[in-house]
Amino acid sequence: MRGRIFEIIEISKDGDRASLIYDWSMMAVIILSLIPLAFKETTIGFEAIDRFTACIFVLDYLLRLFTADLKLRKGAISFFIYPFTPMAIIDLLAILPSFTSLFPGLRLVKLLRLFRTFRAFRVFRSFKFFRYAKSIRIIMDVIRDQRAPLLAVCGLAAGYVLISALVIFNVEPETFSNFFEAIYWATVSLTTMGYGDIYPVTTIGRIVTMISSFVGIAIVALPSGIITAGYMDTIKKEKEDQK
Repeated sequence: MRGRIFEIIEISKDGDRASLIYDWSMMAVIILSLIPLAFKETTIGFEAIDRFTACIFVLDYLLRLFTADLKLRKGAISFFIYPFTPMAIIDLLAILPSFTSLFPGLRLVKLLRLFRTFRAFRVFRSFKFFRYAKSIRIIMDVIRDQRAPLLAVCGLAAGYVLISALVIFNVEPETFSNFFEAIYWATVSLTTMGYGDIYPVTTIGRIVTMISSFVGIAIVALPSGIITAGYMDTIKKEKEDQK
């Protein structure tokens, strides 16, 4: 019985209709749970949605904990390890904000209501899509497989941000009151966003900005190419395995 439960709650395989229905149902529940976050006011309907989706998420969490040994394959210790895995932590963060509506009388719940950002924890529910959507799972697998070149690009970007921030901070000390503002400017320039709230006014500073923008185009394009190539290789391997 536990084995069948595990097969259903895990991402569906070809021909497993029950698992496929479970995946699509959970994705629908996730979308439904995010609807109240798009509105400032809280209505009875939104509270009902929150309670209903929270109960579903709690049940899903308990089922995954119930079959943790089949997932991690480490024996009885799996039940203690599972709550600390990344997806289990996301599941818990997605559930916690709903305790304010499920158990309004608890003293801890009343304390948590004082923190306005606590409601925003419900956004973590969107990360649960990673578990049920095959396309997202493929992209995550590609990122994991290509982590070495991606980390190299991230290191290159971080190094350039630091260097350009040091240059602009010393070239225009009047424009940038502290080094964090220089880091912020360098990051925005590197990504070619250009908000315009902080900008250099000297000729040398503007030259640095132009160079940073051109370098940013190249650095931003590198991860896209790496992920695209890895994604195509994964799709090709899956098609060959199906044949």
